[in-house]
Amino acid sequence: MKQQSGNWFRRAAIVAACILPLAAPPAWAERIKDLASIQGVRNNQLIGYGIVVGLDNTGDQTTQTPFTSQAIGNMLSQMGVTLSTDPTKLQLKNVAAVMITANLPPFARPGQAIDVTVSSMGNAKSLRGGTLVMTPLKGADGQVYAMAQGNVLVGGAGASAGASKVTVNHLSAGRIPSGATVERAVPTALGQGGFIYYELAQTDFGTAQNVVDAINAAMGQGTAQAVDGRRIAVRAPEDSDSRVAFLGRIDNIDVRAVAGIARVIVNPRTGSVVMNQKVTLDPCAVAHGNLSVVVDGGQPAFGQGPDIQVNQAAGSLINVKAGANLADVVKALNALGANPLDLLAILQAMKAAGSLRAELEVI
Repeated sequence: MKQQSGNWFRRAAIVAACILPLAAPPAWAERIKDLASIQGVRNNQLIGYGIVVGLDNTGDQTTQTPFTSQAIGNMLSQMGVTLSTDPTKLQLKNVAAVMITANLPPFARPGQAIDVTVSSMGNAKSLRGGTLVMTPLKGADGQVYAMAQGNVLVGGAGASAGASKVTVNHLSAGRIPSGATVERAVPTALGQGGFIYYELAQTDFGTAQNVVDAINAAMGQGTAQAVDGRRIAVRAPEDSDSRVAFLGRIDNIDVRAVAGIARVIVNPRTGSVVMNQKVTLDPCAVAHGNLSVVVDGGQPAFGQGPDIQVNQAAGSLINVKAGANLADVVKALNALGANPLDLLAILQAMKAAGSLRAELEVI
C-alpha cells in the first residue's frame, strides 16, 4: 500500500512539473512599463554655472581662465566684499569654474532633493575635496527650479612627483548625491480629459496592437485603442486616486513584443558589430583586398545547408557550417584577423548587392 502511494505521488509530481511551465506566462513577455511611457511624464534637464572652492592647489590657473576670477569677483560683490584690484588679476589655485547639470524628475515638489553632476570648465587638475558654492539651476525657460550646494564626490585619484604622474579614473567631474533642493515644481498633466496616452519607445504597429489587446483583456473591452503605431489612448477614471491605481495595474500587464526589423549596428571606432536574430544573408561573393567571402545558399531540398567560405591571399580557408547568417561571416573574418574597416566595407558591399537582409547602421 505504501509503495502504491509513493508511486502515485511520484506520478503526480511528474504531471505537475509538466503542467506548471505551460501555465506560466511566456518568457518573452514584457511589461507595458518597459515598452511604453505615459505622455507628459518626463524628466526636465537643469543647468547652472558655479564655483567649487576648497581645492588643494588643483584648481584653475586663473591667468588662463579669466572667467573663474570674474565669477569669484561677482560672488564676493554680492556678499558685500569690494575688491580693490581687478578680479582678473587674482592668483587663485583652490577654486574652479564648473557646470552643474541635473535631471528634474516628474512630479517633483519643492523641498525634494535631487542628485547633481559637477564638471570642470577650465584647466583644473582635480575637483577632489572641493565644495560647490550655492548655485541656481535653471530650466530651458530660464527659470530657477533648484538650488545646488555641497561637497563634490570624485571617484578618481591621482598623484604626481616631478615629471611622473599617475591618475586613476576621471578627476575633472564628480557628483553630489542629493546636492540640489527643488524650489519650483513643473506642472505635469496626467492625461487629457478622460484619456491617458501611452507612447511606445519604438514605433511598431504590431506591438501597439498587442498592447491594446492586453489592456482590453485585463481592464475590459473599449478601454484602449491605438491612435497610430506609437501612441495608444487609454480611457482612465476621472478621480486622481483611482487613476493612479488604474495606471499601476496597466504598467504591470504583460505584453508580447513583436520582433523588430533586422538590423546590424557597426561601430568602426571600436570594431563592434551587433545584430539581432532576424539578420540573414542571401548567396553572394565579396572580394575586398586580400580577403574574399563566399556565401552559398545550399540546397535545402537535398538536405544541404548553406555554406560560408572566407579566403585570404595566404591560402587559409575557413568553412562555416550551420545556416547562412551574418554571425558566421563575422566570426570567420575575425579568425582571419580582418580589421574593423575591412568588416565595415564588406558589410556595406553586401548591403549594396542586396545580399544583406537587414538595415545597416553605422554609429
